[in-house]
Amino acid sequence: MGRNDEADKKKLIKKTVAVAAKRLGVRKGRTVSDFIERYYHNVPPGDMLDRTPENLFGAACAHWQLAAKRKARQSLVRIYNPTAKTDGWDSDHTVVEIITPDMPFLVDSVTAEMNRQGLTVYLVIHPVVGVTRGRGGALEGLVDLETPAKRAYNESFIRLEVTEQKGGHIKDIEARVRAVLSDVMAAVEDWVTMRETMSGIVEELSDAPKGTSVEDVSETREFLAWAHDEHFTFLGFREYDFIGAGAKASVVVRRKSGLGVLRDPHVVVFRELQNLASMPPEVRAFVRKGDMLNVTKTNSLSTVHRPVHMDALSIKRYDERGRVIGQRIFVGLFTSGAYNRSPRDIPLLRLKLQKAFRQTGFAPGSHDGKALINILETFPRDELFQISDRQFYQTALGILHLQERQRVALFLRRDDFERFISCLIYVPRDRYTTALRLKIQRLLEDAFSGEVSAHYAHLGESALGRLHIIVQTTPGKIPNYNEAEIEARLIDVARSWKDGLREGLSDELGEGDGQLVYSRYAEAFGPAYQERFDSAQAISDIARIDDCLESGTLRMKLYSDGGAKDRVRFKVYNPEGPIALSDVLPMLEHMGLKVLEEVPYQVTPREDAGVNSALMAMIHDFGLQTRDGSAVDADAVGTIFQDAFSRVWSGDLESDGFNALVLGAGLAWREVMVLRAFCKYLRQAGIPFSQDYMESTLAHNPGLARNIVDLFSTTFDPQQKDGTKQAKKIRSRLNTGLSNVASADEDRILRRYINLVDAILRTNFFQTDAEGSPKPYMSIKLDSGRVDELPLPRPFREIFVYSPRVEGVHLRFGMVARGGLRWSDRREDFRTEILGLVKAQQVKNTVIVPVGSKGGFVLKNPPPMSDRDAFMTEGIACYKLFISGLLDITDNLDGDRVVPPKSTVRLDADDPYLVVAADKGTATFSDIANSVSLDYGFWLGDAFASGGSVGYDHKAMGITARGGWESVKRHFREIGVNTQEEDFDVVGVGDMSGDVFGNGML
Repeated sequence: MGRNDEADKKKLIKKTVAVAAKRLGVRKGRTVSDFIERYYHNVPPGDMLDRTPENLFGAACAHWQLAAKRKARQSLVRIYNPTAKTDGWDSDHTVVEIITPDMPFLVDSVTAEMNRQGLTVYLVIHPVVGVTRGRGGALEGLVDLETPAKRAYNESFIRLEVTEQKGGHIKDIEARVRAVLSDVMAAVEDWVTMRETMSGIVEELSDAPKGTSVEDVSETREFLAWAHDEHFTFLGFREYDFIGAGAKASVVVRRKSGLGVLRDPHVVVFRELQNLASMPPEVRAFVRKGDMLNVTKTNSLSTVHRPVHMDALSIKRYDERGRVIGQRIFVGLFTSGAYNRSPRDIPLLRLKLQKAFRQTGFAPGSHDGKALINILETFPRDELFQISDRQFYQTALGILHLQERQRVALFLRRDDFERFISCLIYVPRDRYTTALRLKIQRLLEDAFSGEVSAHYAHLGESALGRLHIIVQTTPGKIPNYNEAEIEARLIDVARSWKDGLREGLSDELGEGDGQLVYSRYAEAFGPAYQERFDSAQAISDIARIDDCLESGTLRMKLYSDGGAKDRVRFKVYNPEGPIALSDVLPMLEHMGLKVLEEVPYQVTPREDAGVNSALMAMIHDFGLQTRDGSAVDADAVGTIFQDAFSRVWSGDLESDGFNALVLGAGLAWREVMVLRAFCKYLRQAGIPFSQDYMESTLAHNPGLARNIVDLFSTTFDPQQKDGTKQAKKIRSRLNTGLSNVASADEDRILRRYINLVDAILRTNFFQTDAEGSPKPYMSIKLDSGRVDELPLPRPFREIFVYSPRVEGVHLRFGMVARGGLRWSDRREDFRTEILGLVKAQQVKNTVIVPVGSKGGFVLKNPPPMSDRDAFMTEGIACYKLFISGLLDITDNLDGDRVVPPKSTVRLDADDPYLVVAADKGTATFSDIANSVSLDYGFWLGDAFASGGSVGYDHKAMGITARGGWESVKRHFREIGVNTQEEDFDVVGVGDMSGDVFGNGML
């Protein structure tokens, strides 16, 4: 967000206030104007600057009118689709207006509800406004926040713009919003009471109930006090009474005990408590006899603050004989502090460790003691809260024994209410892959007749990686299972190297073909490879090795080895032996990566007549780390990364910092080419920033880079459906993203990129060649008048052509224009050179048709000048590319009918006139240009480029300075003036710098 944006926002608010004064009058308008300034004060400029003062006034005034009357504790909600005819203002989205007493959690709770409804939130405005109200809640005026005043209130005005909705769905959304606001208000109003209730329970437990452990009671008290001390966000409370026993057992809600979101006795915390009699005996026993304090998760998601399953703290209630007669349940959310603190500093969790130490007999400073502490510190935190002391001891001891053995191990925890089974799976880290995880998930789902609801992988420095999988189950319907049998199946899933290779190839190719491939590759991989990679990875490599041997070209593979999230590995398969690292390393570094290591493997498959006889391939395995520390999902970006690297290697894609966007923004190589081409044009257009700086700007803002490409594609892809609507959404995301850009320079660069998209009229980006492949170059046609900060004079239209081999520009000052194409040697500023030429030509052509145009191109990788033939060959090839780029986006004529280019979106009128001429360096190229024109079937044919073998010779036709003078002599002779003997006055209209006119005048 730039300084100018804030200034423009202030001007816009001032204009909006003026609209209020004009429409409402000075007296009434004064209060509304004050409200408007408060209403929009904290709104990002990007969310306002594309709106009119009238629309901003209408929106704010509508919200103000909704506030006309509000009773105490009442929340006002209106959801509608405003129209100019009905409401005096309009919006592309459905508008949600809320007015409620100010309190915590309002905005995040309401926006979470919108997301839960599947709605996109495009705008959020949420000022807190001080108001005064009279009897019946009538709105009287405004006051400053926290100002002591009679009947003054701080009220939260919330306005959201969301995905447009129709009819009955709006009523459903309104009902859900009101329910959320009710929950928020209930939680906030009962906040103090819930905290006091917990304090009361802590005090009550100062006398340990009969039959309970003093240590457990003390730890429970301290844990509740710890939760009370800003480590738990209280949302609800309820008491339950236990009635009956055995099959007749039931649980009833104590009347009027509910607080916060549990005020309504019909709100369910645990569905299982409603039908306790139908639950297995062990579940009933847990409810009546379990630990004094239990920490678990609710069935339902929180409607307040964060949309996650709420944490539930259940404290049992005892009678004088120590029997469990009920329980108190607090629901809420653990705060971030509860997850960031060491478990040794958290009551209840530290007791688990102490009990484990007592049972093991380990000294805390011993090797095993330190290992046990590390297990506690790295144990999944939610799991640590919920697991019993006995289960933790058994699991921790099992994990401890694993430290000395690299093998697969399984630890299960069954939820007390049978809602889920928590599975901790330890596997050797080098075996962990996504494919293995998916196999494990399917196995566990089958074993427990459930569905995986969540999975978390932890791959630290240990030789073992940990996979935590939650399998959601149906209470009372979990099948009988044997933990040891499930573990044995996991070991089989996770599995001598050659056995795996043979079996895997047979599975992959069938027994016959698999055995043939195995016989060729059984001895092909050396010990170092086998130690590093399992047989499944070898099978993948074999396919690429065969492919590269047959094709004679590189193949590659990006993959994760289960290490740190910012690290990834990259294999390059070369059929021609080792590759030079000095060639590869810069390419990888330009793709946003640091090369940490390179491990070469020579693979020598046994000779086979079906494969190239040079049966040796090199695998270069690179260990890479993202330069900015960002995570890499190799599965998600592998294809586009490999494709981009292949294009860089072949020369189809330049190697520079823009390629970092492949990983940083998930862009394909051609999408990266778009952003690079824009940069190249902006550099020619005089932007005061280097390419390096623009590369880093896009790398710092990958989401905006992605959205800029999406805006370009949405606008110009002829296959795009509903492009206008999609473009609006993208622009909204761009505006939101721009408001978060920290640097003014970066903001300026990004806005120039967006402006460039807006100035484009046509592009050949979505065209293909005769084989259906994308063209190796890109051209864009621009409305130069819409390009910000473009040096004067601005052409009528211009075409910029970009490729890794050539760049060029064609500037045109009218629909009908003519001028030469120059082979420039000014790579950094050839547009400036061409603009200077066409500027002079434009003056010269003031009174003639056609008007002026000029073009020019530069070679980016020219052969040395010493090799004249190669230099000219490359020059002609690049000239043809440049001409092709111009013709790709120029209309053709078939008789009188205009024929637009294929696969091209046109945002301008018909424009079939394009003629060129020779200039410096291209004097003999007219026939070449005309041959391209004929190949394209262009309507001008060999008249496209003047001159050439079939064009006119202007000298032979007298179009020279001498010819100009002879024409003047004839003109005067026809009007009776003898220019050779009589004095006369003459005025010439033209440019003295023009060769024909100027020399003729002289």
